[in-house]
Amino acid sequence: MLTLSIASSTSAITVTPKTFLTSSNISNKSSFNGIRIAHVLPSPAFRTTTATTRQSVVMMAKKEEELKEIRAKTTEEINDEIVDLKGELFMLRLQRSARNEFKSSEFRRMRKRVARMLTVKREREIDDGIGKRLSRKLDRQWRKSIVPRPPPSLKKLQEEEAAEEAKESASASASA
Repeated sequence: MLTLSIASSTSAITVTPKTFLTSSNISNKSSFNGIRIAHVLPSPAFRTTTATTRQSVVMMAKKEEELKEIRAKTTEEINDEIVDLKGELFMLRLQRSARNEFKSSEFRRMRKRVARMLTVKREREIDDGIGKRLSRKLDRQWRKSIVPRPPPSLKKLQEEEAAEEAKESASASASA
């Protein structure tokens, strides 16, 4: 739908396809000088294309697949993976603060994965009949019982550095 507004310091006229120029359309109270054209778009439901629909279907399939994978794990495995992912998030924050290269999309991906795991964990608690208050109490106890450990990416870096040092020491001893 297209709306056309024409205004001057003394009067204003608004014309739409269904209205005609009448004395009721003229208003002396407008301070707008010039022409205003407003284009009203149809609602977003009518503008969806098949490409976006297909993409959202693929994304939903990936999410459902990931949820099936998470639901197949035990609660202890979920807790361990949550701790690992939170460690990875910490490492990403460190990389960002040190201005190192990192993928910014990893923040969102990891946060969403942690949220999905916590959701599955809470679903299991609800199935067991654990209320919200008791759930929070158990969660606080679980957080206190977590033993700090380096995230998997840091372990991998440490192993790579140890392998390089061993390789250098082996080549230094062979040359000597």
